[in-house]
Amino acid sequence: MKHLNKLFVAVLMAMGLNTHAQDSNNPWAISFGVNAVDTRTSSGSGSGFFDQHFSQPFAVKDNWNILPSLSYIGVSKYVGSGFSVGLQGSVNKIDKYVVFDPLNAGADSRGNVVVNPGDLMYYGIDATIKYSFQELIKSKIIDPSLSVGGGYTFFGDSSFGTVNPGLGLTFWFTDAIGLELASRYKWAVGGDRDTNGEPDAPSHFQHTAGLVFKFGGKDTDGDGIYDKDDACPDVAGLKQFNGCPDTDGDGIVDASDACPDVFGLAALNGCPDTDGDGIADKDDACPDVAGLAALKGCPDADGDGIADKDDKCPTVAGPRENGGCPFLDADKDGVADKDDDCPTVAGPASNRGCPEVTTEALEELKVQARAVYFNSGKATFKTGDKETPARLDAIKEILKNYPNAKFSVEGHTDSDGSDKLNQKLSEDRAAAVLNALVERGVSADNLVSKGFGESQPVASNKTAAGKAQNRRTEIKHIGSKYEGKL
Repeated sequence: MKHLNKLFVAVLMAMGLNTHAQDSNNPWAISFGVNAVDTRTSSGSGSGFFDQHFSQPFAVKDNWNILPSLSYIGVSKYVGSGFSVGLQGSVNKIDKYVVFDPLNAGADSRGNVVVNPGDLMYYGIDATIKYSFQELIKSKIIDPSLSVGGGYTFFGDSSFGTVNPGLGLTFWFTDAIGLELASRYKWAVGGDRDTNGEPDAPSHFQHTAGLVFKFGGKDTDGDGIYDKDDACPDVAGLKQFNGCPDTDGDGIVDASDACPDVFGLAALNGCPDTDGDGIADKDDACPDVAGLAALKGCPDADGDGIADKDDKCPTVAGPRENGGCPFLDADKDGVADKDDDCPTVAGPASNRGCPEVTTEALEELKVQARAVYFNSGKATFKTGDKETPARLDAIKEILKNYPNAKFSVEGHTDSDGSDKLNQKLSEDRAAAVLNALVERGVSADNLVSKGFGESQPVASNKTAAGKAQNRRTEIKHIGSKYEGKL
């Protein structure tokens, strides 16, 4: 009766907690089965620590004490992140006790002898913390685990505390039923055996094999689908949608339905498309007339990229900055008048709609510029010369055809006089021509002036004829007035 009372107490305590693989949907588990106790580890035989304690782990027939009936029961609770905690109660009968007696005729090669200490009753009460690797290895069937804990063992008339590291392996037949195999090394705190070699507080292995059942699943929303299988556990739904609702009945669950209250198309995340242009009404700026996705569902009759509703010229293509209407191009050179520096004369877009400066024009400028005459040794135009103003007018007429071209007015002298005076005279004469052209309406932005003195002769300065050729003005095309500004 004393032993039965101990077993009853152990079972009552075990109804608290145990250590089996659970999860947040089924936090509780109960397990039961058979256990085996092996005292080989406390015999003291062997050549080293591991040989002494962990050799012959599967000598079942020789060393294991197995009670042929239900001999352990436990209950456990999942606490999160793969961890569960619990208690287990177990009972056994010790009729195989391993002692070290090398002189005994029945001793094995390590000097161990198995004796019967008197069919001692064994009771264990053990608390454990266990970590399951099932989620880590992403398996639904195989569930390896490690555990650590402590307990109290009744071994015949002796009793003692233990520290219990262990490992286990569970095979889940279903989500809630599995076969559990586990082994614990129960290290006895404070002793191993008495001086006569009789059982006192021996460390030992305890192996268990049994069934485990998980339970405690909830159905929060009452839709008949447990929370662990319910993708929407807080709102009632349909089984075919894993417990999620489909309010508008379009076959798309509300959580994935962009328009959950209106029947729609799967291709549009559950939203309707009244005009059939492939754009959901909620995103369509023109929901009643088919249009383009790029224009939020609105049409563009002239294809200029501007929706008809915003296009001032919906049937004629034009740029957005002109309200969808085309810009005028009077000279038909492909450059809109607003961007054309020469709107009445055709020219390439690369030259802002103006004609390129031709070789003929440059030759004519050369002829006209060299016919501009100055008073001797001065930067004033020759007194009484009626030809010079006509030459300047002719130059102006040529330059006005190239409003975006830039020209350099260059002055040159012969070698008479000092270099310094000649340089100054050439600069002043070039400036005088530039100013005369500006007075005639040529833009100052199109002109620069330079003087080169006597440094760039075109003929010999040793003859009067050569000197006359060297005293000259030239006008050269040097690029666009927009260079460096575009």
